[in-house]
Amino acid sequence: MMAAFGNFLKIVFLSPSEPRLRAGWRLLLQTLLFLIAIVCAGVPFALLRESPSASGLMRLLSEVANLLAVTFSVLVARRYLDRRSFVSLGLRLDRQALLDILIGILITLVMMGLISLTMQALGWARVEGFAWQTERAGHSPLAGFRQVAGNTLLYFLVFVMVGWEEELLSRGYHLQTIASGTNLLWGTVISSVIFGVLHLGNPHATWAAVLGIFCAGLFLACGYLWSGQLWLPIGLHIGWNFFEGVVFGFPVSGLETYRLMQMAVSGPELWTGGAFGPEAGLIILPAMAVGTLLLYLYTRRRRKPTALVS
Repeated sequence: MMAAFGNFLKIVFLSPSEPRLRAGWRLLLQTLLFLIAIVCAGVPFALLRESPSASGLMRLLSEVANLLAVTFSVLVARRYLDRRSFVSLGLRLDRQALLDILIGILITLVMMGLISLTMQALGWARVEGFAWQTERAGHSPLAGFRQVAGNTLLYFLVFVMVGWEEELLSRGYHLQTIASGTNLLWGTVISSVIFGVLHLGNPHATWAAVLGIFCAGLFLACGYLWSGQLWLPIGLHIGWNFFEGVVFGFPVSGLETYRLMQMAVSGPELWTGGAFGPEAGLIILPAMAVGTLLLYLYTRRRRKPTALVS
């Protein structure tokens, strides 16, 4: 009877193909590691991340805490639970990595530029001013320029960290761990569902916003699946947030950021996404279609890896 019970435990907890835990248990333990790490890194900074009133510096410190927690939990899980290297998640450092990041950023510039131009052409959005006009008030032109440049750089660094931590977690650990226990299709779909649901806590989030973020997760997954590395979706994620919020002045998944362009949105919420931002509106779908085409054209001649998941 004890032997039967032991076999039952093996079936429930251990992978049938090698001596490690099943994918679901590894995912659960990595999540617990992250929660412990984020508490250790500082609960106040983690909470400030979603506070619209938090200063840029506090937002930066909050993202440092998140970055450390995500990176630590994935590193430990990858080494001791998955028994795989951290680099094998798709983090090979070479010239191609830098090119992937840059191309990802440029693709999202095109996407967000199309959204901005389309909404303005349809009368759904209008530019009401620019950051350098307000920053210049009461300051010398040089001081105003420094203020604008400093805030822009600060938020770019914030979104670099967001791109790293969210892609490492979602397209890195979640997608690949789930796929190792099922297949790439289910890994992509389930990790994108998790990605969408994790944004439910953002300000102004609705189920339409979750659906939009789910679609964004599928789009970002294409960057990983077609390149075999995480650098391309990291670049896409950085550029998406930076151009959407800082450059074109839209909310970023319900969060307000520093804005170079003061954009007022008044169009139908079904299309514009309202206070959550374009991710919650139908306007994001044609932009993602263009982005997906550009991704395909960029990666089509690249030799695909023999196995994305191990």
